[in-house]
Parts: sequence; C-alpha cells; structure tokens
Amino acid sequence: MSARIEKAVVSGVFSLDGQDFDVDNNVWLVGDDEQVLVIDAPHDAVPILAAIGDRRVTAIVLTHGHNDHITAAVDLREATGAPIWFNPADAMLWNVVHPGARPDEVLREDTRFRVAGTSLTALHTPGHSPGSTCLHAPDLAAVFTGDTLFHGGPGATGRSFSDEPTILNSIRSKLLTLHGDTVVHTGHGEDTRISAELGSVH
Repeated sequence: MSARIEKAVVSGVFSLDGQDFDVDNNVWLVGDDEQVLVIDAPHDAVPILAAIGDRRVTAIVLTHGHNDHITAAVDLREATGAPIWFNPADAMLWNVVHPGARPDEVLREDTRFRVAGTSLTALHTPGHSPGSTCLHAPDLAAVFTGDTLFHGGPGATGRSFSDEPTILNSIRSKLLTLHGDTVVHTGHGEDTRISAELGSVH
C-alpha cells in the first residue's frame, strides 16, 4: 500500500509576545493503513488521535516551536509512544510551553524519515523562527512548510526570534528550488504549489 497524505484541522489559540490569536492549524499525516508520521501537534491531542486511529505512529515531527504547533506534542507522545523530533534552535519557545519535558530527537538539515515506503527529508528553513524546518517528500511531490511558506508568500516575521531577510533566503534557497509542481502543504490555510509562489517572494 502506498503512502498518502491526510490533513486534520485543529483550532486553538496562538500566544506570543503577550498577545493571543484564535487560529486553525493544519496537522499533516503521512502514511498508510498501518503506520503514519505526524507533522505538528497543535492545541489538543484528541482530534489528532482520532485522525490517527489505530495506526502506529512512527514519529511526531514539529516544524517549529510556536505554541500553536507543539502544545499537544507531549500528550501525543504519551498516547502513541512515538518520539518527538524538534530543532533545538527553537528550544526557548519549547521551554515556555513544556518546561517539564524534552523532545526526544534532534531535527536538523537532512534528517530523513521513512514511513509507508516513502521518505521525507528535513530542510532547515530559519526565519519565521530560528529552528523552523520543512519536510520534503519527493515521492509524493509534496513539501510540508509549517509557517515558512504559505499560499501567497512567506510566513510572518514581525515577532520575537523572527527575521524577514532570513526567511526570504530560506525560501529562495531551499523551497523555490524544488520542482514547480511540488504541492506546498502549509501550517495554516490552503495548499499551494512551488510554481505559484515563485512571484510571491521578493
């Protein structure tokens, strides 16, 4: 059985720099009927576990450390036994949300995952946060960009630990070099394609 991509949307609150925002987060599942890799763990583990069903979770991969992407990670780990992969450059963000817990594995450039016969490779894309990391799944013609690249352009850089020149360089060097037909699965909102975003990054 070949790997497929599924999406669950989980709603909650994004908090940073003393402000709160209601947000809908995309959780991406890559796998088949037997096993699945989970990308991001926002807000509440219950709807994520419902999307997983009785499948074995091979990894919980977090694209960055903002609370709306990691709040449910520890609960999800406890429920599934899967390791949490996280880029330590965002440790200061993780520690605000989970001061009493630690991720299991270091997510870095070229970290590779295999699930359901397909592979995903980590691309370190700092800018939205220092540790922001995307996952490229070439067999599925897909890239999972967290909050680095959206339909319409780059992720936000107006808050703590973010930097606009850095995110633009990350997108140009790591993402826009992918095949134009690659589908961009984002952390919020709708999908896009690499070819559609070539003109959105200046």
